[in-house]
Amino acid sequence: MSESRAAPTGLGKPPRRAGLTFGIVALVIAVAAVIGVALVFRFVNAERARDLRGWQVRLGIVADSRLAAVNDWIEQQYASLNALAQNASLQIYITEITLSAGDKSKVTEAAAQAGYLRNLLVVAAARGGFSGKPTGPEVNANVKRVGVAGIALVDNEGKIVVATPDMPPLEGVLHDFLATAPRGARAATSLYLGPAGNPSMAFSAPIFAVQSEGRAAQQIGVVLGVKEVGSELFPLLKQPGEVEKTAETLLVQSDGTVVQYLSPLMDGTPALSRKLALSTPDLAAAFAISSPGGFAIKTDYRGDEVLVTSRGLTLVPWTLVHKVDRKEALADSDARRTRMLTVFLLAIAILSIALLAVWWHGSSRRAREAAAQYHALADRYEKQSRFLQLVTDSQPNAIFIADEETGKLRFANRAVAERTGVAAADLIGKTMAAVFGPDEAKRYQRHNERAIETNAPFAAVDRVTIGEETRILQAEHIPLAKTETGEGGILVVERDITAAVTERERRERVLRQLVRTLVAVVDRRDPFAANHSMRVGAVSRATAEEMGLDPVSIETAEIVGSLMNFGKILVPAGVLTRAGSLSEDEMRRVRDSLQTTADLLAGIEFDGPVVEALRQLQEHWDGSGGPKGLKGEEIVLAARIVAVANAFVAMVSPRAYRPGVGFDQATETLLSQSGKAFDRRVVSALVNYLENRGGRQRWADFARGPGA
Repeated sequence: MSESRAAPTGLGKPPRRAGLTFGIVALVIAVAAVIGVALVFRFVNAERARDLRGWQVRLGIVADSRLAAVNDWIEQQYASLNALAQNASLQIYITEITLSAGDKSKVTEAAAQAGYLRNLLVVAAARGGFSGKPTGPEVNANVKRVGVAGIALVDNEGKIVVATPDMPPLEGVLHDFLATAPRGARAATSLYLGPAGNPSMAFSAPIFAVQSEGRAAQQIGVVLGVKEVGSELFPLLKQPGEVEKTAETLLVQSDGTVVQYLSPLMDGTPALSRKLALSTPDLAAAFAISSPGGFAIKTDYRGDEVLVTSRGLTLVPWTLVHKVDRKEALADSDARRTRMLTVFLLAIAILSIALLAVWWHGSSRRAREAAAQYHALADRYEKQSRFLQLVTDSQPNAIFIADEETGKLRFANRAVAERTGVAAADLIGKTMAAVFGPDEAKRYQRHNERAIETNAPFAAVDRVTIGEETRILQAEHIPLAKTETGEGGILVVERDITAAVTERERRERVLRQLVRTLVAVVDRRDPFAANHSMRVGAVSRATAEEMGLDPVSIETAEIVGSLMNFGKILVPAGVLTRAGSLSEDEMRRVRDSLQTTADLLAGIEFDGPVVEALRQLQEHWDGSGGPKGLKGEEIVLAARIVAVANAFVAMVSPRAYRPGVGFDQATETLLSQSGKAFDRRVVSALVNYLENRGGRQRWADFARGPGA
């Protein structure tokens, strides 16, 4: 007689169904792991992109600084020769030589004039560095000594009229240079190896006839200056205060199908001693020549990966390259990425093992009799709890499981116990409100409900106060399937990311401080407007806050005000500091510095419309401004705010050529231009801040002169 025994309800499953459940659980864990890894990669890549943008700004600032230094040095060479070319005695002598067709016997007191001019050239050569010891033996022998530097007056036929004693002969490079130099304009050779094997350059300035109009046809000769430039030029490529060991600034030039490295290299290669093909894959110098102003990760002349940017010089056909090794620049970023991936993958592995262990032990032996199965289940649950406790206690993250219906804790690791000051075993069965407090419990419950509604993991980042500290917590709320006991739950894995977020915010503050410091350097190049940019930034921020704008808009207004004069770094210092009137071209360069600022910052990503606001700073509310004639709300708000702040600071700040006006007169002027040049709302906000928010006291120092 056969006997059949039914399995207790809910305690047994057919093997096929159990296998299907196992497959689904494994698939869910795999998908969650893939999604988690993808999110980590996305976060890490975003951080890396932010680091690259920061390096782009840093390298660009150094490149601009070194470009200005090299351009200033070249201008100094031209200035030395131009001073000679405009000497009246020199012009008269060369004019007489030209009119007499080179016959010095027809020149008035030719010997005396020539002697005077020779002495004049010797003094100018000593002052301008156009002098040096000739190459060759210093003994009486039939060996010609060749000069390496000097200054000469050369007629239009290419013949020397007067020269310093050690002037090199007009052969080779100098002969070709004089033959091809444009008439009526200054010119310079590229770097070449002089007679002594040292890097040299030649510069020329045209000499015009007395009382001529300076046209090319009126040129009667040139002042030619030759010098060895290594000791003057190459030190300018070193950025003061640079701390990166692999940072290097160098000069390159395209020479047909190759890149000519003009300056000495960090690996010890002398100047003008290395050439590489322009077609070399990913060559940093080739990229620099083809894309001046660009930024990329390329390989340098050693084959090492570098972050590189470049600037093209306008006075000579060179490209200035500034680079730093990728390993040094992104070392922190790479280490952070590796660390985050390792920790996350380890957490995924531990969580997967724990979930699979829970499922596996919970789904076995279902076919046994009820009493034996429940006894085994209790024993298995205890073992699982100890295993899960052992695994999770080794983690710094807070991990706990809460019942999805009652909110009571069913599991908590050591990190939770240390945080609450209660033993982990004593936490089981208590509600989240009793363990963490009402406010924290509401936060956890809100995220748990979101995970239950979507039946999918839910990630959240919250800023909370624990004790007397504010912490930033990142939590993953994962819904767990019900077990044989009929209990469902939410697994919460919470990580304290305060240090990482604080470090990121610190880097942002450091970047802002660096920008403000560099803008202050630009202001100091113009003593008539010292501290102007920083003051405009402060007034812009106060005005935006008075208008009740959001944090991004407030930050945008301050950045635009602080950076508006950044383009002046490309305006020669002599133009900014000149006490007399400027030429039309110089005035245009100063006016266009706003657009130059926008161009310099166009490749940088800001949270707000910084570059767009910079381009619109000269627009007027009534449409009478430029460059596009925008009006009213067509002008971005940050541009309208900074325009008012800039006008206010300019009026109340004294200059060398005028005193500042009082706050009352400045506000009257702004109010009179409301609805015309300025947005009435912005002017009202500024006036209200001055009158009712302590603005007069805060900005009282604006009335003091530059440097105060």
